[in-house]
Amino acid sequence: MKPALPANLLQNLAPWRNAPAWHIAFSGGLDSTVLLHLLATLATTETLPPLSAVHVHHGLQAAADAWPSHCQAVCDALGVPLRVMRVQVQPGASLERAARDARYQAFTEATGAGEVLLTGQHRDDQAETLLFRLMRGAGVRGLAAMPVHRQLARGHVVRPLLEASRAELEAYAHEQQLTWIEDPSNADPRFSRNYLRHRVLPVLTQRWPQAVSSLARTAEHLSEAQGLLDELARMDLQAADQPSPFSWLPLPSLVMAPLRELSDARQRNALRHWLAPLTRLPDSDHWASWQALRDAKADAQPLWRLADGQLHRCGERIWWLPATWLEFSDAVVSWPHPQNPLALPGNGQLNFIGEAPRGPLEVRYRQGGEIIEVPARGRRDLKRLLNECGLPGFVRGRLPLVYQGEQLLAVPSLAGLWARLPGDGQLDWMPQTCDQGLS
Repeated sequence: MKPALPANLLQNLAPWRNAPAWHIAFSGGLDSTVLLHLLATLATTETLPPLSAVHVHHGLQAAADAWPSHCQAVCDALGVPLRVMRVQVQPGASLERAARDARYQAFTEATGAGEVLLTGQHRDDQAETLLFRLMRGAGVRGLAAMPVHRQLARGHVVRPLLEASRAELEAYAHEQQLTWIEDPSNADPRFSRNYLRHRVLPVLTQRWPQAVSSLARTAEHLSEAQGLLDELARMDLQAADQPSPFSWLPLPSLVMAPLRELSDARQRNALRHWLAPLTRLPDSDHWASWQALRDAKADAQPLWRLADGQLHRCGERIWWLPATWLEFSDAVVSWPHPQNPLALPGNGQLNFIGEAPRGPLEVRYRQGGEIIEVPARGRRDLKRLLNECGLPGFVRGRLPLVYQGEQLLAVPSLAGLWARLPGDGQLDWMPQTCDQGLS
């Protein structure tokens, strides 16, 4: 056994030794077979978190049907539990991307809070990733290639073999007489990564023998540069990340004025950092939409449609609306027992605080021209009241209005303290939460 490989693996996994569990992403190929064998062997002499393996079956080729049984046999021999997860790959422009998305969705399901998913990517994979993203015109974040660690919902993804070469893993596998699966699709040059692996990198290494190491080192430099850009973004966002006047509204938002003081490049850097956990980021051609949103007139309410939601500007604040927030029905909802809370489809919950009016009531949404009786102010136009309190426009269409017959009886007190009921009864609205957990 080459001592450097297990020793380096242990060193790279030192920060995760107290995790509740380690799950190995086990395709049955060379890389994951070596990783699984290394960990199972180390577990006989080291105190490690409980080990298990996860095999994702994509069902994309007939040969793959035999792979779960091979993986089961390997895991049984090593005494490691195996979970086989079957996924549906959604058709799209890129089969590689769709398969990866399905695979990581399964990994997310398998990885609990604080647990670690270990994958077998190595230095050659890192070089391929850098070249692949370079051909797509990626920025610094993309060219930093694969990080050693990233969040995976409530857990973590860790790649402890990124410093090892494919040749080192092959030498270990032959020395330990391991058997592994050779995926036929890995030889198909129609797939971009295979083309780089079989057609491009061999030519590069023939001219520059250290090409793979140099490319992997470049990815490390770019990862460090991205870290500095992230530090700058956090500094720039401190001034813009001010509490909203609508603290009850569970949506991320920023104040525009501090952002306007930054150069265009620093604005984009800060926004990329802020948006990264919320949505897939746009390519450079689409950042003109940010400038249009930023430079729109003060009374405009522009929005920027992104992959997983929308960025809205209301006055001098921008708000992130995830796709889940946008899934909303304005159908009328009956409220027969107002003394009990009412769940609104896709729109949170209503509740009367204090004395509730007698039912039955109905919840409707704005049509325009609504008038409400305001204590000490008489009958007032709802639109003007909403303008007074500055409620963002994207909230107004889903503001629940409580009617008794044809009388507008109550509007949530959160829209402004003017919406109070006789007897100190108040209508309280808790909008739908918008936790996304994207990475």
